[in-house]
Amino acid sequence: MKKIEAIIKPFKLDDVREAVQEFGISGITVTEVKGFGRQKGHTEIYRGAEYVVDFLPKIKLEIVVEDDKAADLVKVIQAKATTGKIGDGKIFISAVEDVVRIRTGETGSSAI
Repeated sequence: MKKIEAIIKPFKLDDVREAVQEFGISGITVTEVKGFGRQKGHTEIYRGAEYVVDFLPKIKLEIVVEDDKAADLVKVIQAKATTGKIGDGKIFISAVEDVVRIRTGETGSSAI
């Protein structure tokens, strides 16, 4: 199994969520996060004073899928999350050793 973690722009969440559901994924975890990469934040003016915003608001999606679906899911997320501009985000893929459904005790792929 693979865990897909995608950091995307907040306004892209609905597009990505719909595409992931159409792909056949029923479970997704969404977290509001802040951070920066090459984008390095930006400058804003508030009440006439200029200040630097170091950490930009982003959305973090976490999805666990079977190995054979991971590459296609990454393509779906990338296609829907891209704007072609700096700060579009990143997708991280990592191995998941096991999953346990708390309610039933199921493990592995059947617990996803």
